[in-house]
Amino acid sequence: MHKTLGIQGMMCGHCAAHVARALNAIPGVQARVDLARKVALVEAASEVPDEVLKQAVLEAGYEVISIQ
Repeated sequence: MHKTLGIQGMMCGHCAAHVARALNAIPGVQARVDLARKVALVEAASEVPDEVLKQAVLEAGYEVISIQ
């Protein structure tokens, strides 16, 4: 599974690290955040529901505005 999450509210490296930590805490997820593009690139061996990804980002204090 590969998904790109558009994230609103990230302004600095600390923000990006916070989002990456939140997503990587989901079992089986490997996430990398591109601060310049304001996206998180998510990979997992099995399907992870969009709502699970959104909730992790929301709990970190940011908002998912798109998932592709």
